[in-house]
Amino acid sequence: MGLGELTFELILGFFSLLLMTRLLGKTQITQLTAFDFISALILGELLGNAIYDDDTGVVKILFAITVWGILIFAIQLMGQKSITIRNLFEGKPSLVIQKGVIDRQELKKNRMNINELQNLLRIKDVFSVREVDYAILEPNGSLTVLRKPEFDTPTLKDLNLPLNSKSLPMLLVSDGIVLKRDLQKIGKNESWLKTELKQQGYVDIDKIFYAEWREEDGLYVIEKDLLSQG
Repeated sequence: MGLGELTFELILGFFSLLLMTRLLGKTQITQLTAFDFISALILGELLGNAIYDDDTGVVKILFAITVWGILIFAIQLMGQKSITIRNLFEGKPSLVIQKGVIDRQELKKNRMNINELQNLLRIKDVFSVREVDYAILEPNGSLTVLRKPEFDTPTLKDLNLPLNSKSLPMLLVSDGIVLKRDLQKIGKNESWLKTELKQQGYVDIDKIFYAEWREEDGLYVIEKDLLSQG
């Protein structure tokens, strides 16, 4: 296989896997269950073997990725309609701590020891089991924790403080480039942006690394020079 052909197959394989991942959904990345892990592993293995096997051409690469992608999609579709199939392929949550008590049987079922449980709790900023009311081991291996009321972080409602609505920040300048589409989303134009920047002492947009706008806070700016000094 020549370098040109190898390059073509690598590029084709990359975009094929990228397209397949986008079609199958973001859960393939953000919520990696055992089924998702195997799916990603097999897709990568299929592509790797196809690329470095001289007897395998472009058609076979696309065919292998397509068939495996259809299989994953079909299983996901069946999982949406059947809880049994969903639990079979994705697993189901396990209640490992209930009313402050560790369920040793659930830990054994999930092949987990107390040290692993403590590690997952620390990831959630919980350093003592006594703070936990309920803890659920999710199918992707993460831990969802509900603290006991006395250890939970108070909310504004609990403290009877006024509730102020918040808006999502909008990135307007990225590495010296004005994002005109995002400006339009907040009903502004480039002239307005330049005026806002001048009011804060910024004249040259090219020297701005990051600028975001939020309705309740206004414009927040980070200069390129400031980053290099740091």
